[in-house]
Amino acid sequence: MYDIVIIGSGPAGYVAAIRASQLGLKTACIEKSFDASGKAQLGGTCLNVGCIPSKALLDSSHRYSDALNHFSDHGIEISPPKLDIAKMMARKDQIVSQLTSGVTGLFKANKVTPIFGSAKVLSSSQVEVSLDGKTEIIETKNIVIASGSSPINIPVAPIDQQNIVDSTGALEFLAVPKRLGIIGAGVIGLELGSVWARLGSEVTILEAMDDFLPMADQQISKDVLREFNKQGLNINLGCKVTLATPSAKNVKVSFDTKEGSSELTVDKLIVAVGRKPNTENLLGEDSGLLLDERGFIPVNDFCETSVKNIWAVGDVVRGPMLAHKASEEGIMVVERIAGKHAEMHYDLVPSVIYTHPEVAWVGKNEAELTEAGVEFQTGSFPFAASGRALTSGESRGFVKVIADKKTDTILGVHAFGPSAADIVQQGVVAMEFGASAEDLGLTIFSHPTVSEALHEAAMAVNGQAIHIGNRKK
Repeated sequence: MYDIVIIGSGPAGYVAAIRASQLGLKTACIEKSFDASGKAQLGGTCLNVGCIPSKALLDSSHRYSDALNHFSDHGIEISPPKLDIAKMMARKDQIVSQLTSGVTGLFKANKVTPIFGSAKVLSSSQVEVSLDGKTEIIETKNIVIASGSSPINIPVAPIDQQNIVDSTGALEFLAVPKRLGIIGAGVIGLELGSVWARLGSEVTILEAMDDFLPMADQQISKDVLREFNKQGLNINLGCKVTLATPSAKNVKVSFDTKEGSSELTVDKLIVAVGRKPNTENLLGEDSGLLLDERGFIPVNDFCETSVKNIWAVGDVVRGPMLAHKASEEGIMVVERIAGKHAEMHYDLVPSVIYTHPEVAWVGKNEAELTEAGVEFQTGSFPFAASGRALTSGESRGFVKVIADKKTDTILGVHAFGPSAADIVQQGVVAMEFGASAEDLGLTIFSHPTVSEALHEAAMAVNGQAIHIGNRKK
């Protein structure tokens, strides 16, 4: 009998399992994924085919692009760099292997029992695990469902992992496609498009929505679209794909726009239209749990389901499908199971797009606050006025701080530019403690750093920025 059984070993599951064991709970973690060699894969999508491998390729491709296009700006003259895709992929795979092995080591060190196979929740105290035709029943006092998500497939562009691939297949190309098509201009489509555009692909992105990055600050979205088009990402909005037809050598993509029907021929097509929760065949008939119309498990603010002692976290529940959100939910749940007070501030979950420059934000944007009738004022600071950004050749973009007009409490931080993710994270810390723009403006920032842009933006909220003209809004 376990105190807690966790289904899934991704960022929600493995983090929850380790924390549960630290709290003295007898813990098991069930994982169903195996690699091509038959080895069990701990770490979930993030470590194996998502966050980590994509960031490895983003970094490698950025270095290649710098060597090709920007070293000469620094007085460094080199022969045209040679691209070795096989070595680049091997580096990515080595990083993934190191981190997934690390999870195995952490489980061992924390006395977490890994169980491999497909899980099905039978009741609040029983989980069935199936592997190679054999089944066993695991008894437990609590169940945490952290089974993650998978790429959404669309009927008009069936995945074959050859010429039409999902985000997983897009991390395994053995050569740079001359012409690359991507369906979807969301986070995944932009990041994967950036990788292959830097490496030499002619990238065309087809987005069904008329708005680009509608979840981000509108001013940032406009600047990002302009910058990415400059970088070679041919982003087309209002394009509804009607059919993708693969042949031996390429893919013909048909799509509709307001102007009519069009066609595009590419060598590879990436389908990046979002992800769906991994809840299929997860719940037994007598589990007492029901899914909503999109396959998610309904939970309250503390990730409790409708069945006592069954919890659900991460990508299978409401909210953004983000690894850090999933991890924090996992920790919150096991701490509550252990009798501790724990909660999450969902308004303070940061979002990041790891393109170059990065895009990041936390809290509310201007459109959301306007719709809600909240009076606010903003302060912005361009990286073009940052000494550190200029010396690094990274002067594109800006930082924006939004504060309540009456209380000066920070309501949102938005950034597009160098180290945007880290800058916004500083905003998260400030907002967690209820800081005002004045508080952030009175904080000492090291010089020269790109973080000073956040400092100046906060001061600009109240017309006190030093290195730009102040325009209060």
